[in-house]
Amino acid sequence: MSVLDFIIAIIYGIVEGITEWLPVSSTGHMILLDSFLHLNVSEAFYDLYLVVIQLGAIMAVVIIYWKEIWPFGIKDNEHPWKKEGIGRYVKADKFSMWFKILVACIPAIIVGVLFDDYLDELFYNWVCVSIMLILFGVGFIVVEKWVKNKTPDVTSVDDITYPQAFLIGAFQLVAAVFPGTSRSGSTILGSLAIGISREVAAKFTFFLAIPVMFGASLLKIIKFEGEVSGSDIAMLITGMVVAFVVSWFVIKKFMSYIRKHNFNVFGWYRIIAGVLFLVLGIAGLLKMG
Repeated sequence: MSVLDFIIAIIYGIVEGITEWLPVSSTGHMILLDSFLHLNVSEAFYDLYLVVIQLGAIMAVVIIYWKEIWPFGIKDNEHPWKKEGIGRYVKADKFSMWFKILVACIPAIIVGVLFDDYLDELFYNWVCVSIMLILFGVGFIVVEKWVKNKTPDVTSVDDITYPQAFLIGAFQLVAAVFPGTSRSGSTILGSLAIGISREVAAKFTFFLAIPVMFGASLLKIIKFEGEVSGSDIAMLITGMVVAFVVSWFVIKKFMSYIRKHNFNVFGWYRIIAGVLFLVLGIAGLLKMG
């Protein structure tokens, strides 16, 4: 791996670490980055790279929220499955949360496994990305105005119901189908619309990303057909490590920000980005269908 390849891999990791957690579409930004700063890898490996690099980002969530997501242990177990025996080590509330996350994953799992390649062929183009960036940008501004003077019904992840979890999964499905939507953007927007607070919406979105990203990476690895060089692996590891470090700081700052502010700034950012995509797409400067 050359010095230039190393620098480019670092830049990809930075962009992934920032855009994966902000509701601005990591896919759209990766497309824009690739159009002007291309990784020196095969097309097949590049498709794999864009998905697997997310594992670095998701590990930041796992470590930051370890105490909130790990369902075993006797220490700080306020809701043990049973008061005696091995059940004391099982955190019933954490298992309940994971069951809700699995329910939220159902729509995306079904569509992703059955139609992943077909959907990429149909919607992976600059027109779709531009439209979804703008559409969900407007959506954030409209929903924020709608919920401005309303008190959220759900202020804790534990209070999310199974029907609400399924609805959040349905919103995530939109992102799975249409590139440019943003997985975090669609789930957060959907959560706000059904009465979930900003902080809880973001946190549940982060937790939901854990099985989704691990599953998507596993699916891409299984489907991958091609040769991989030592340089390819080095670039992937570099991108993952950088994505992890950047994600750590972005998640911390993002959660601090939304405790005091709304999502309007991200809505306007998406609209501007969508217009930019339209201009670059019409000019033929975007490397996609």
